[in-house]
Amino acid sequence: MNDEEVLAAFDEQIRRHAGPPGQGEDVEREDHVVRIIADGWGGVTWSDLNPSTADAVIAAQVDRFAQLARPWEWKHYSYDQPVDLPERLVAAGLTAEPAETLLVAEIADLDVAVPPPVSVQLRPVVDERGIEAFVRFHAEVFGGDHSAIGETLLASLSQELPAHLAVIAWTEGAAVGAGRVELQPGTDFASIWGGGTLPGWRGRGVFRSVVAHRAALASARGFRYLQVDASPDSRPILRRLGFVELATTTPFVHPGL
Repeated sequence: MNDEEVLAAFDEQIRRHAGPPGQGEDVEREDHVVRIIADGWGGVTWSDLNPSTADAVIAAQVDRFAQLARPWEWKHYSYDQPVDLPERLVAAGLTAEPAETLLVAEIADLDVAVPPPVSVQLRPVVDERGIEAFVRFHAEVFGGDHSAIGETLLASLSQELPAHLAVIAWTEGAAVGAGRVELQPGTDFASIWGGGTLPGWRGRGVFRSVVAHRAALASARGFRYLQVDASPDSRPILRRLGFVELATTTPFVHPGL
């Protein structure tokens, strides 16, 4: 895998030309930024700035989201320009949250046949009951309100080729792990999100099997790459599985008021 070529393809296909809007989602494109405004999330996903334009463009985004009176996020990547963009975002009232690592793997290089531990079964989320269990599990592992994810999964179930799929690892009627995959039509990239495991089951292969399951789903739909924004906890596991670090990404958040 040529890291520079893959990163350029990711920037062009996923960030700059975000695929057709999903349920309850609008994509707003301007010369220097791309914004996504969705029911559960809003923010800037791509920018092309220089020192002479950056401050004015940032101010315009603050004004745009102030019209919506909602929190929003500027998703900054370590290769974005200008190099002092993080400092400019902070000066405009945004706050940096913990950075994650952009990891990508060529699916053909991954082992997609990793079984879960003995007594654990991987079951795809295929109905409202499964979605409710998925949302409850995310609240248990990550905290917060994940109802927007549930709405996205529910809308996807009605699609001929669902763009969002999820899986839960079960044992004795209890969920111990879960994750979802976004299959972005018209691109080479599928993205995995929300991979989580109960503390008592970590280090036993649940996470790896859930990753492999989602990689197999992406492979079956013809995607070439699998991408993830990895936390410090999941990064070493994913690197051992064959993912390559291409950049870091930091969410800068604004209260929107």
